[in-house]
Amino acid sequence: MRIDLHTHSTASDGTDTPAQLVRKAAATGLDVVALTDHDTTRGHAEAVAALPEGLTLVTGAELSCRLDGVSMHMLAYLFDPEEPALLAERELVRDDRVPRARAMVAKLNELGVPVTWEQVAGIAGGGSVGRPHVATALVELGVVPTVNDAFTQDWLADSGRAHVEKHETDPFEALRLIKGAGGVAVFAHPAAAKRGRTVSETAIADLAAAGLDGIEVDHMDHDARTRTRLRGTAKELGLLVTGSSDYHGSRKTCVLGEYTTDPEVYGEITRRAFGAFPVPGAGGA
Repeated sequence: MRIDLHTHSTASDGTDTPAQLVRKAAATGLDVVALTDHDTTRGHAEAVAALPEGLTLVTGAELSCRLDGVSMHMLAYLFDPEEPALLAERELVRDDRVPRARAMVAKLNELGVPVTWEQVAGIAGGGSVGRPHVATALVELGVVPTVNDAFTQDWLADSGRAHVEKHETDPFEALRLIKGAGGVAVFAHPAAAKRGRTVSETAIADLAAAGLDGIEVDHMDHDARTRTRLRGTAKELGLLVTGSSDYHGSRKTCVLGEYTTDPEVYGEITRRAFGAFPVPGAGGA
């Protein structure tokens, strides 16, 4: 089985619609794919409706969190999307995205970049607007050559000249909410130092004690040495190890199935979850 547990669609900052994403996942030879848009489940219904026969969909979301001033992301799998407490928190985070993006546009204007809110909103296309949409605008304007080049201290990285903080959930509260909604929690790309500061090993241990299920080890932002270290951390703390592409379509260089999750780990995730169940494809339209 080939299992990719971290992808994004146009419901957040990917460039493929949910329907396009699941069709592409099947064409790529994946057996299981998780749709984990940022702070939203808005793409799930479309993905389910288009799900090809032979592909299983894991519903999820990537929740924006912050611990001791460090931004981090929590992958939540197979939770009840209508559970009131987690739904309210997702809406709070999502509702803060528009004023945050507008503030980043204003900062860029102060730096002499002629980006407009209309341009950024058009790129987002109704999805949950975020930094990648602003970064795409910078590429369109010729300010930077690629989206990744926008995530530097000169521009949009944490503490960068045009960065603006947003509401982010305390990860311990996120764990409580995910568990309360019947979901499984995996810390996404925990050592992605290129993105900015990362949380400490002590913090990961504290999260494990609070109910964290796993950590995403095999990821494009982790080199071989980092993956080896994280595997040791996971073994020591009794955490599941996942691998994922973090696919965003054409917005990033990663490809579907670039990294995958062991079938036994996937089985354990499905055994622990009780808020939702994987959806087997029946040959969607």
